[in-house]
Amino acid sequence: MASLKLKNLKKSYGDVTVLQDINLDITPGELVVFVGPSGCGKSTLLRMIAGLEKITDGTLEIDGMVVNNVPPSERGIAMVFQSYALYPHMTVRENMSFALKIAKKSKAEIKAAVDNAARILQLEDYLDRLPKALSGGQRQRVAIGRSIVRDPKVYLFDEPLSNLDAALRVATRIEIAQLKESMPDTTMIYVTHDQVEAMTLATRIVVLANKGIAQVGSPLDLYERPENEFVARFIGSPAMNLWPGEIIGTGAQTTVDLGDGCVAVSNVPTGDADIGLAVNVGVRPEDLLATDAAPIFSGEVNFTELLGEVTQIYFSEKSNGETVIAKLPGIVRDLRGTKISLGAIPEKVHLFADGQSLLYR
Repeated sequence: MASLKLKNLKKSYGDVTVLQDINLDITPGELVVFVGPSGCGKSTLLRMIAGLEKITDGTLEIDGMVVNNVPPSERGIAMVFQSYALYPHMTVRENMSFALKIAKKSKAEIKAAVDNAARILQLEDYLDRLPKALSGGQRQRVAIGRSIVRDPKVYLFDEPLSNLDAALRVATRIEIAQLKESMPDTTMIYVTHDQVEAMTLATRIVVLANKGIAQVGSPLDLYERPENEFVARFIGSPAMNLWPGEIIGTGAQTTVDLGDGCVAVSNVPTGDADIGLAVNVGVRPEDLLATDAAPIFSGEVNFTELLGEVTQIYFSEKSNGETVIAKLPGIVRDLRGTKISLGAIPEKVHLFADGQSLLYR
């Protein structure tokens, strides 16, 4: 078990600041996932924790010890890379045992550690194979096994599934989730650009943007209660729809004028002082309902995607310069070119002012 504390971490390359004011406490046994757009610094932050990138400012603590100047090999950390980084001329057993041999562990200790990791990862039948004889998912399991044998304080995963095809990603994601369940006291930090990985694996998600942290919370917290428009649109696929509006009524339900109609909002408390406040109304595509009763949006369907469990529809009319998207349950054919009116359940509507959710005022 290990805890980590990131205090005012900053990373700069010359005059260019990549990350700043990073403050985060990670408790023992958590699986924390870093997500964010490309170039937001999530892999850089992971490498700072590993000791592969120098910390420009701030402190990093592992189990209460400041490790800013501690070499990577002495931090008690094991890292699983996107590219597997296996030695091609070594067997699976040799790859997994190499670090222990360098550490001068006894043959008995090495065999016990490798056999245990192979059992956990179901690699017993592959220990004498070379990496070229393995599938991508099996190679990634070997890379994970190489970390397990070291019994580290913290596991770091840097987009470990991005090189796998869709089916293997699902299978390996499940294996990582099962691995975490089998080691509940183990602390893991995981970087991904895949929202499904983040939502299904994480104890908490850290959303990085604009050189810092946009929000930290459980997967459902971020989905249901985003603190700002960035998180609201980043978490969830397709992104949340936003319409500009003005608050015209408060009370048990807030009423927002959208210009062509009004929307009722029941999960955001407002008062008389909010009358006239300019807001953005947010509704996720899956929370829009086809209805002619008090619609909040009407438009002509420009494009459809029949996905089996849902039909995804895109509208030619724009909101804030972006296409409106809705998800309708089941398969709905022949919608293209038709006009549809959409409404929303008041409890599922979000309100933002100046980019921030009114829930967090």
